[in-house]
Amino acid sequence: MAIYHLSVKSISRSAGRSVVAAAAYRAGQELTDERQGLTHDYTRKQGVEDAFIVAPDGADWAQDRNALWNAAEAAEKRKDAKTGREYELALPAELDAGVRAALARDFARELVKRYGVVADVAIHEPGREGDTRNHHAHILTTTRTAGADGLGAKTRVLDVASTASAEIEHMRGVWARQVNTALERHQVEQRVDHRSFERQGKEQEPTRHMGVSATALERQAAREIPGREPVTDLGKQNAEIRERNRVLETARKAVEKAQGLFSRLEKKARLAVGLARKIGQRMEREREAERQRKELARQAEIRREMQRQAAEEARMSAELERQKGVVCGRGRNPTLSRGRA
Repeated sequence: MAIYHLSVKSISRSAGRSVVAAAAYRAGQELTDERQGLTHDYTRKQGVEDAFIVAPDGADWAQDRNALWNAAEAAEKRKDAKTGREYELALPAELDAGVRAALARDFARELVKRYGVVADVAIHEPGREGDTRNHHAHILTTTRTAGADGLGAKTRVLDVASTASAEIEHMRGVWARQVNTALERHQVEQRVDHRSFERQGKEQEPTRHMGVSATALERQAAREIPGREPVTDLGKQNAEIRERNRVLETARKAVEKAQGLFSRLEKKARLAVGLARKIGQRMEREREAERQRKELARQAEIRREMQRQAAEEARMSAELERQKGVVCGRGRNPTLSRGRA
């Protein structure tokens, strides 16, 4: 099934980190940190499918990765300055490499459009010892806006707690919509949801974040004995959580199957009731038509009987008139009178 993941974290000097080194590692390139005088060579790093930079209009200079991130370092004076911001995205394994790269580019464009920053995108393959579906992208952005003349103002909306949470939640929603649009376009049934299990109304329990050290220990253990049980406390906890979620998911699917069966039966019952109602209505129409036919026949018979009676009365009246005429004729005949005398 398609997996949703988007996390955001800062590259900060207070943690002893260099954004130049971070960019070199993610892109699998060699970059020189001019502030520290160190060269970071990750050209032998494997698993980098693609790397590209998305910048605002006019900021063509930012296409030079070395110039971009040295400018980001040079723009900050504080010892605890945030020199970069990283968005880590899970790319759908159900889509091919070209579509995954287009998805990452589209999200980078949204970041550039919304915040005016430069986005450095690196697309990574799944690790050899890890989940083979773990296609992902690292998008490293500047913490300042960028223009034709270099870096500008800080993007404080992402630094202040009162606005940062809402902004990150907004971008999480943007990423979910982009992924679902791509899945639908390529006729993949699965969908992702950026909301927590609780907000989705699901009973699943989220796994705990492993961190770099625990992940490394688990991968080393998997290399030594493939298929072995987790060796770290976090790994064991997550395995238990996944097992509980598996049981819950199995139960949920069983309930959904039962509900689906009930729904189909209910639909069939409604169809049967509707069919019975239609048959009853048709039979009632037929009975009404039969009643009307009989009534018409009865009325026709009454009319015929009335016509017969009227004809009989007319005949009898004519006969009476005829008889009267005969009697009257006899009284006026003198020959008959003389003969009687």
